[in-house]
Amino acid sequence: MTNGPVERFRTGEEMNAAPARVTPGDGFERFIRHCARYRAICPRRYPRGVFRFRTLEEAQAARERVARGC
Repeated sequence: MTNGPVERFRTGEEMNAAPARVTPGDGFERFIRHCARYRAICPRRYPRGVFRFRTLEEAQAARERVARGC
């Protein structure tokens, strides 16, 4: 079910130029709260950054450590 009227556009440019309708309490704030809660509950699995390995074996070992969660 939609809460507003249906809008019709003749071109993609016309559609992109139309302002997005967002009502207060649209759920975006709730979504942001859920994202923050998820980040607090579930820590990052992967370390940040770019890593350089000398051998393929070192890279495979690092991948296994991350997969195990160690």
